[in-house]
Parts: sequence; C-alpha cells; structure tokens
Amino acid sequence: MKPICLICARGGSKGVPNKNIKIISKKPLIAHTITSAINSKLFSHVIVSTEDKKIAQISKKYGAEVPFIRPKKLSSDTTSVGDVFIHAIKKLYSLGYEFEIFVNRDCTVPFIKNSDIKKTIELIKKKKCDAVYGVYRQHLNPYFNMMEKNKEGYLRLSKKLKERPKSRQKAPIVFQLNGLFTFDAKKFLKFGDPIMPKALPYEISPESGLMIDTEIEFKIAEVLFKFEYGK
Repeated sequence: MKPICLICARGGSKGVPNKNIKIISKKPLIAHTITSAINSKLFSHVIVSTEDKKIAQISKKYGAEVPFIRPKKLSSDTTSVGDVFIHAIKKLYSLGYEFEIFVNRDCTVPFIKNSDIKKTIELIKKKKCDAVYGVYRQHLNPYFNMMEKNKEGYLRLSKKLKERPKSRQKAPIVFQLNGLFTFDAKKFLKFGDPIMPKALPYEISPESGLMIDTEIEFKIAEVLFKFEYGK
C-alpha cells in the first residue's frame, strides 16, 4: 500500500502575504511541491488541506486532490499542526482513503528530493518506528553559539555543559527540522503530536531543506530554481 502525501497550506501568512501561492520560478510556490510529489510516483494520493478557496483552486489545477475544506478554526496562527494532521487523517479515512503511512510536505520547502522521501518511507517501514524526520545538522548550536536572556536580561548559552566546547564542531550535534515528515498514521492518531516518542532522523542537505518564510529566502530560492537545484 502506497503512502499518501499531505500538504497543509492555509491562506493567512503574516511574514510574506499569500506566501503559499506567491509566484516563484513562473509557478505558485505550492505548485512546485505538488508537481514534485506527483512526479515521484511514491504516493497513491497527493492531498492538500486548506481553508482557502484560491489555494484549493490552484492545488487542483496542478493535480492535487482537495477532498475537503479545512475548518476555519483549524487555520489560525495559534492552530496546532498536530490538530491539522488529525483532522486530515480522520477525514480521509472517513472518505474511504486507505493508507498506513503519510508524508507531510511543507510547500515552503520545495527543494526536498524525492530520493530522500523514498528513503524515509523505507526507513519507517524497516524500523517500525513512529516517524522519520528529514533533518540537517545545524551550525547554529545551543551548546556553543545560541543564547537566551536570563531573568535579569543578561545573555547566557541556551544549553550549558560542564565544560564549554572549544569549537562548534566539538559541540553535541543538533538537527534542524524541515519540511519532510513521514508518519505512521495510526500511531500519529494515538499520540496526536508531530514530535513523536520514537522518531528517527534522516539527514538531508541544508540546501534541499531551505525553508522559504521571508522575502530574502524567496530571493535565495529564485537562484536555486534558476540553476534547477535538486533536479
């Protein structure tokens, strides 16, 4: 049984207005993820969950299925992504969709490689874990060069060891989460939280994990699209 691909895209965006359908490399941003997922042939269905009619229309134009409209109450700034996933899973099961694994792809991370998605699916099947996350090693490290304010307002390292690492390379490895999450659907319904108890990392490149949330990141993405990165 093939997995399904779930792309969640709401209409509201404060950082970049209409981010999910902003034109980049001659197509709406969400279209790049939809066409990539369809062309991968890894999925039985590519599903978009949205409350926005324009996003739904564009998603259908590029070949995705929009079998339901997400309730407005699950589309605010404060909505938990876990609640969005639970709604989608239950709704799809009630509509007769059959799947054991779902892959969540964030349309603001369009350079995820299908070869990496395939390997996360293989890994979750092999290890029978709850989830596999696409991650890359982060050079911004809370043990070495990331700080927080203490209650007096002074800066302190976010995570302190008995002895501070002499270089970033000597600090404990930390991982950046991105727009690739592969879940066991039934286990997700049990726990209801994207941060699952038994989740494994699958390392991807920082370039393929570029997340487009700001105008400068759109500019970087335009350069990557120009040079057909990831194709």
